[in-house]
Amino acid sequence: MLKNLILLLSLFSHWLHADLNPQANIFAIHGSNTIGASLAPALVSGYLASLGAKNIESHSKLENESLTLAKLGQYEQVIKVNINAHGSGTGFRGLKEGLADIAAASRPAKQKEIDSLSIMTDLNSEKSEHIIGIDGLAIILHPNNPINELTVEQIAQIFTGKISNWSELGGRRGEISLYSRDHKSGTWDSFKRMVLGKSELADNALRFEANDELSDHVSRDVNGIGFVGLPSVRKAKMIAVSDGFSKALKPTQLTISTEDYALSRRLYFYTLHNSVNPHVDPFIQFVLSPEGQEIVAESGFIAQNIEAVEPVGYSDLPADFQQLTDDSQRLTVNFRFKQGSAKLDNRGLRDIKRLVKFSHEHGNKKLVLIGFGDQKKTQQRSQLLSKLRAMAVRRELVKQGIYPKYSHGYGDQLPVASNLREEGRLKNRRVEVWLTSYE
Repeated sequence: MLKNLILLLSLFSHWLHADLNPQANIFAIHGSNTIGASLAPALVSGYLASLGAKNIESHSKLENESLTLAKLGQYEQVIKVNINAHGSGTGFRGLKEGLADIAAASRPAKQKEIDSLSIMTDLNSEKSEHIIGIDGLAIILHPNNPINELTVEQIAQIFTGKISNWSELGGRRGEISLYSRDHKSGTWDSFKRMVLGKSELADNALRFEANDELSDHVSRDVNGIGFVGLPSVRKAKMIAVSDGFSKALKPTQLTISTEDYALSRRLYFYTLHNSVNPHVDPFIQFVLSPEGQEIVAESGFIAQNIEAVEPVGYSDLPADFQQLTDDSQRLTVNFRFKQGSAKLDNRGLRDIKRLVKFSHEHGNKKLVLIGFGDQKKTQQRSQLLSKLRAMAVRRELVKQGIYPKYSHGYGDQLPVASNLREEGRLKNRRVEVWLTSYE
């Protein structure tokens, strides 16, 4: 009863704000600046165009706020979509208070946000959590800085002030200038979670609400270093990053789409699982469709449409692995699992559907599933668990009528992240998908 009352009050607040304006406010998005700066307006425009809307225009209102207007229907009713991009945390507050229909976040919902909205929805469920694209948190320097790669540990030491001069890293002498996103930003939350952990940002770091502004400052400061979403690298220099014993990788289509890049992250829309707004579910379905994902790619992020690409970085693996994948292509998808579970996470569940569609379109080729994992007490156990993960993906595909040719497990070989942190261990527990023409 209380749950229904809160939901009704939330909806009343939403429609009250809409009715005060003669234009129809069909839905509102609050949250991440990474998403809200350009991606969300582009997705909204694409969705409105798919409905047959005309005269679609996006206008900036205040800083990091925009309004998309269009005319819809036989009588050309003016409709609008508000986007307020003041940080991921503001999206969850907007969703709870009924001011937003969709929360945009560049990091997963925090437990306190899940708890806060639990009476209205389960943010962990597939009906509420929607992965809309993948981004790489790019570490950027001035174009003339000779440093080309850093480890996650070195980046953490830089941003906590333990390393303060480029000469300590083999570069030219110069005091390091730190550029960081502000505390409301999902980009900041992702950086803190993936890099700093429990350590604190140095007091002398300059803070910015927007990615582009931060990047422009770094590109003008020969001693600068910062972190931004991939589309905001602009004129700065992007470097390769390694985590633990993993190979240093730059954020690319393959390394980000598979989330092998050390600082890759997912971009999210969160909704109430039973939203009565008639536009929310169709908009989400459009965003997740091939057409919506093309807009994600055009906006500079990595789409989730599956493609086959040439593999790199496998020369150190056993001969049987190289023989297995010889003359094969790797697909731009990795399957990962819920923490402490053998069940696929929400992205994995949707990627099964994408992979089934891809397989039907490439019927003359076969899939090969290769599982990897983190370190266990014995190498045999790690290999067994990685094999079981590959078989778990196989079972889901078989349910859909797709029969992979092989399922293999290679244990803790080829880590993509450090096994010293739980997040790194979760990234290493993955199943790669390869495409082969071998019968």
